Amino acid sequence: MSALGKLFRTTTFKLTLVYLTVFALFAVALLGYFALNTRRLITEQITDTVNAEITGLSEQYRLGGIRRLVLTVDARARRPGSSLYLVTTFNGDTLSGNVTALPPGILESNGWIETPYRRLDETEGANQPIHNALVRVFQLPGGFRILVGRDLEERERLYDIVLSAGRWSVALVIVLGLGGGLFVTRRVLRRVDAMTETSRSIMAGDLGERLPVDGTGDELDRLAENLNIMLERIEALMHGLKEVSDNIAHDLKTPLTRLRNRTEEALRTAASESEYRAALEGTIEESDGLIRTFNALLMIARAESGQARDDMAEFDAAEVARDIGELYEPLADEKGIALRVDAETPAMLKGNRDLVSQAVANLVDNAIKYSVSPDRPADAPPLEIVIQAANEGDRVLLIVADNGPGIPEADRARALERFVRLEQSRSLPGSGLGLSLAAAVARLHGGDLTLGDNAPGLKSIIALPRAGPLQMAG
Repeated sequence: MSALGKLFRTTTFKLTLVYLTVFALFAVALLGYFALNTRRLITEQITDTVNAEITGLSEQYRLGGIRRLVLTVDARARRPGSSLYLVTTFNGDTLSGNVTALPPGILESNGWIETPYRRLDETEGANQPIHNALVRVFQLPGGFRILVGRDLEERERLYDIVLSAGRWSVALVIVLGLGGGLFVTRRVLRRVDAMTETSRSIMAGDLGERLPVDGTGDELDRLAENLNIMLERIEALMHGLKEVSDNIAHDLKTPLTRLRNRTEEALRTAASESEYRAALEGTIEESDGLIRTFNALLMIARAESGQARDDMAEFDAAEVARDIGELYEPLADEKGIALRVDAETPAMLKGNRDLVSQAVANLVDNAIKYSVSPDRPADAPPLEIVIQAANEGDRVLLIVADNGPGIPEADRARALERFVRLEQSRSLPGSGLGLSLAAAVARLHGGDLTLGDNAPGLKSIIALPRAGPLQMAG
C-alpha cells in the first residue's frame, strides 16, 4: 500500500473529511442565507422608495391635475440616477416618462412586477442591453396610469458579488481544510507509526523501550508519557517478580532443606517418643515460618495488584496506632524497651484498615527486634520506641521511631526490597518481607514509606492522603 493510500485510509483523515464536509455545507448555507437576505433587503428598500414616490406623485396629481403630474415626472426623470417613470392615458398613450419598450400587458397589471425595459434615451438595437426593473403600476382618478420603478442592476450586481465571494470562500476552505487535514494526519500517522514500532519492540521482550515524546505537550505526548509511566511500572514489577523468584529459590531453599534434614535425622536417630516429639515440634516451627513467609508474599501481591481497594473505608489512623501500641507493649517490656504512643488527635484515612494495621505492626516488630544490639554501649540511654499518628497538611503520617542502631543511609532504599536482610540482621529470625509489605501498602493507598535517621536510631514514616479535614481533639 502506498504512503498516500495509507494516509487516506486513516481514521484521522476520514474524520477530517467529515468535519470539512460539515463545515463546507454550513459555510454554503450561511453564505446563501446572507446573499438571499441581502437581496431581500435591497428589494425592500426599492419598494419603500417606489411607494413613497407614488404617494408623492399622487399628491401632485390631486393638487394640480395631469398637467402638474406630467411636469413633475419630466423634472424627476431628467435627474441622474433617477427612478423609472411613465405616465399614460387610459388607453395606454404615453404622456411623460423615461421608459419605453415595456412588454405587453404591464400597464394593465396591478401590484409589483419584475419586467424588462429600455430607457427612453437608448436607441433600439442588437447592442443595446435590456434592463430589468421592479415596477409598480398605479391607476389615478380619470383613468390615467402611472408606473414607477427602480432598476435591479445594483441588486443583481451585489448578489453576484456575494455569490462569487461565497464560491471562492468555500473553495478556499476546502483547499485549506484538505491541506491541513493531510498535514495533521501525516504528522499523527508518523507518530502513531513510531509508537507502533516501539510497542512491537516491547512486546518482543525489550521492556526498556519507551514511546517517543515530541515535547509539544499535546494529546499524543500526554498519552505517551502516561504509557511510559505504566511501562516503567510494568518493568519494575517484572524485575521485582524475577527478584522474588530468585529470592524464593535461594531464601526458601535453606529452611526447606533444614526441615528435611531435621525430619531425616529424627527418623535416623530418634529413639524415644520425646525425641520424636521434639523433632515434630521443630518441624512445625519451621513450617510456621514458611507459612508466614508465603502469607507475607500473598499480602504484598494483594496490595500491589490493587485487590484490597474493594475493602476501603474511612477509619482513624490514631486509633490504629493506639491498638498496635497496646498489642506490642508486653513484648517491648519483655525486651526492656519503653513503648510510647503519641496519637491523641484523630487522623482520618480512607483505606484498608487491616493492611494499614499490618504495615504499622511490621514497623513496630522490626523496631523491637533490631533495637536490642549486643554492641550497644552500657551508658547509652534506655531503649524507646515511639508510635505516632499525626496530620500534616493533606497527609496523615504514621511514624515508628526508635533509638536503636538504625540503618545506614546507603542501605535504606535496598532495605525496602523483598527478601533483603542487612548484615546486622542476618543472625535474627525473619524473612526480609516486613518493610516490603509496608511499602506496598503505602503505595496501594497513594502514599509512600520513607526511612530516615532518628539520631540515633531509625524513623520509619508512612505518609498517606488524609480522608477529611483536620479534626482537633476535644
